[in-house]
Amino acid sequence: MPEPSAAPSLQKTLTPLGLWAIAVGLVISGEYFGWNYGWEQAGPVGMLVATLVVTLLYITFILSFTELTTAIPQAGGPFAYAHRALGPWGGLVAGYATLVEFLFTPPAIALALGSYGHFLWPAVPVLGTALGCYVVFTLVNLRGMRESARFSLLVTVLAVAELLVFMGFMAPHFRVSNFLAHPVPLRLSGVLAALPFAIWFYLAIEGVAMVAEEVQEPRRTLPLGYGFGLGTLVLLALGVMVLTGGAVPDWRQLAHLDYPLPEALARVLGKASPWTKFFASIGLFGLVASFHGTIIGYSRQVFALARSGYLP
Repeated sequence: MPEPSAAPSLQKTLTPLGLWAIAVGLVISGEYFGWNYGWEQAGPVGMLVATLVVTLLYITFILSFTELTTAIPQAGGPFAYAHRALGPWGGLVAGYATLVEFLFTPPAIALALGSYGHFLWPAVPVLGTALGCYVVFTLVNLRGMRESARFSLLVTVLAVAELLVFMGFMAPHFRVSNFLAHPVPLRLSGVLAALPFAIWFYLAIEGVAMVAEEVQEPRRTLPLGYGFGLGTLVLLALGVMVLTGGAVPDWRQLAHLDYPLPEALARVLGKASPWTKFFASIGLFGLVASFHGTIIGYSRQVFALARSGYLP
């Protein structure tokens, strides 16, 4: 099999700001939904413990991953690292495992986009919206990395701004008594059960490695993009989860929802509030950013595997 770095190669167009946008955009939908199911397993306190454990895990993981990505800035990411360390079979396993991760993530986000759209406009079908999103964002990616990075920066900045506005609305209503209400016994089993949901706050940031080959000055840009991206996500994750749990009188009412943030805002400000309706309308930005980012990730992984002869 050819080496993962064999020609053809990709153009180097990404700056630190563009890389930050992709890093945050890949993950930011996890701040909007998914994590709240951990409350059912462990309650807000147990979920906070699980989130702190996962945060420490990802900080150490990304520090190591940044070193690898900087040393081997190739589109294959884990495929290239395993190929270098373990040979062709190691590369094959790592490459296909990464491909499966990034191929199965977009359908989940696409269905979430469809569900969100159906929530806002009941006449819009879930599946039709999901398929439409695939077509639109595949076409955006086909225009090239420069255009994809610009689009990613736009939607990521809007998604981050939206979360900051959300936290601004939640903060004045935060009460420690709300966060500690209806306690779930803090047990190791509960924290372990909540870990998969805490991972939603950071899942897929490793996809930045797939665009390393398209980064200008990788030794400088990759540590900056990864570092500022992870720092942004840590602040957003802790802020959203803690403020939501402390602002809503009964956190159990959000533990089963696919749209916890709009519902939390409705319970704090009232469903008739124009801010509640506005937030629900622009809440798609986070999902769009992650959907767009994961398509970038798996397209580069397919490219790297095909370039090395592991795919047609």
